[in-house]
Amino acid sequence: MAAVAIRDGRVLVCRRPAGTHFAGKWEFPGGKVEPGESDGEALRREMMEELGVEAEVIRLVGRHDHHYGDRHVALHFYTVRLTGEVKPIDCDDPRWIEPGETGTLSFLEGDAAFLEELRRPGQLEEWS
Repeated sequence: MAAVAIRDGRVLVCRRPAGTHFAGKWEFPGGKVEPGESDGEALRREMMEELGVEAEVIRLVGRHDHHYGDRHVALHFYTVRLTGEVKPIDCDDPRWIEPGETGTLSFLEGDAAFLEELRRPGQLEEWS
């Protein structure tokens, strides 16, 4: 699952750190749901671990499946409200960017369909 944090018409994205799978690629913060966790619980945990912020999960805004050759991922995108200042704990270079800027960064392939939705005019306002 992934967090779609919106602030002042921008969304939060992070670069995957060196030494990780797909290092250097951009993504929305988040991660895997551990056994016994709900999506919301997992997303709150991941936001604290990756960025040192508390997250209030608002609503599901996107769901996409993607195949990375040897693995299948089901991506769930949730809008979140953050409390605290973002710190790069387990990610590189967290950035607040405008939706149109997503085309200038090298994102994970699995995010492509969601990025198209994100760039639709007025989409951020609808999700906020």
